[in-house]
Amino acid sequence: MEFKDYYDILGVERGVGDDELRRAYRKLARQYHPDVSTEPNAEARMRDINEAYDVLRDAEKRAAYDDLAAGVSAGGGHRPPPGWDQGFEFTSNNGAEDADFSEFFSSLFGNATRKRTRGFRARGEDHHATIEVDLEDALHGAEREISLRSMKMDEQGRPRLQERKLSVKIPPGIREGQRIRLAGQGMAGYAGGGAGDLYLEVRLKPHRLYRVDGRDLSLTLPVAPWEAALGASVTAPTPAGPVEVAIPAGSRNGGKLRLKGRGLPGKPPGDLYLELEVVLPPANTPAMQEAYRNLQRQAPFDPRANLGR
Repeated sequence: MEFKDYYDILGVERGVGDDELRRAYRKLARQYHPDVSTEPNAEARMRDINEAYDVLRDAEKRAAYDDLAAGVSAGGGHRPPPGWDQGFEFTSNNGAEDADFSEFFSSLFGNATRKRTRGFRARGEDHHATIEVDLEDALHGAEREISLRSMKMDEQGRPRLQERKLSVKIPPGIREGQRIRLAGQGMAGYAGGGAGDLYLEVRLKPHRLYRVDGRDLSLTLPVAPWEAALGASVTAPTPAGPVEVAIPAGSRNGGKLRLKGRGLPGKPPGDLYLELEVVLPPANTPAMQEAYRNLQRQAPFDPRANLGR
């Protein structure tokens, strides 16, 4: 995912004031709005312009974006540092509910939608943040302490970064994209209104063994050529511990075995898929080289026979 330079998209300098920002947006909107523009890329440009303006006109989002941008080199094509989008807490979007935002925007600000309250007595706005969860915690459940950063206005109306720590219960079986609700941990209410809630959107950290697809897991299982050709019983890791797996004779590279119910817990639980990877022994000794020559003599085989002549 590439970093988006919202200031460059709107053609303004960092530190731009609200009035100048508004003028730049209106000028570009007149140029690229699909209803009036003849530019071939008008629709895509207008999406970027709307997205940039939505972030930079909002003091909270802008402060979060500037905090990220400080760690990214200038110029296009640069990627944010690892973990750049984790643990930043923000209120609901101030933009339109139907806005079409990019993957970059969603990664930074999640999938929150705007919520307005009216009247003197009002409930506080909900807050949103994205957190990363270890796969082991998603499998078994856990209670973890997390740190969230947020921007608050000081007495002079300037944004200031603050951090708070919360204890969070991670339920077993939670999936990528699901949200954990912490009641009353959002913005305080007005005139006696209740506090808003905090929604934590879950992302699963990459695991050294398993890949996640919904509730299903997949694992690459290396097998020797003779195990794939002749069949064998091998030991394979699973989240619940190692199990013996039967490799059918004649198995091919990329073939899959399904272990039912050994994925993420749920109703129903997910499955674990073992993707076979046939690994060739290295010919790095005279004995191994001779073994390959014997195989060549004993088993004439043309791997390109089906390519045609």
